[in-house]
Amino acid sequence: MIEAHEIKEDMPVVTAQAEEFAVVDHTTGPDTIKLKKDDSGTHHYIPVSWVISTEGGVVKINRTLEQVKKDWSTEAMENV
Repeated sequence: MIEAHEIKEDMPVVTAQAEEFAVVDHTTGPDTIKLKKDDSGTHHYIPVSWVISTEGGVVKINRTLEQVKKDWSTEAMENV
């Protein structure tokens, strides 16, 4: 399991299909990753539990882009 301290600011975030969709702003506690603002100026949050790898300085998650857009949040998450 990946620990939040392994996730660093400015790391690209990619889907299970290696599609880059965001960049890490920072982690908010041990469970949540805050992403940098998207093109519309909105921050999104995803749970650390989605992360399957941080190899090569890239945060890889276990979701498709469609799943991410359905499940991410615009508010800090707790216990997701």
